[in-house]
Amino acid sequence: MSTDLASATSMAEGEEYELLAGEDGTSFILRSKVDFLAAHLRGEDAARFRADYDSIRLQFPDWKPDQTLAQLWDQGGYSWLASKEAD
Repeated sequence: MSTDLASATSMAEGEEYELLAGEDGTSFILRSKVDFLAAHLRGEDAARFRADYDSIRLQFPDWKPDQTLAQLWDQGGYSWLASKEAD
């Protein structure tokens, strides 16, 4: 499945990060707005991401989207899967 920004819906958005989900809910795009990078997550990466995302949300329910997504981006290692966004 090809997930792009046009067909994805926003799940969480902050000043620095945004999380989008594909129409079927099995793929995600984690964006660093300030760095113009995006990690397109599918298959096993998407399943692991969903589990990590849900876990952080349960542990820290009061965190704002940027706090949650920054944790996943930096500590979760999803930044390693990111590539430069098209202009």
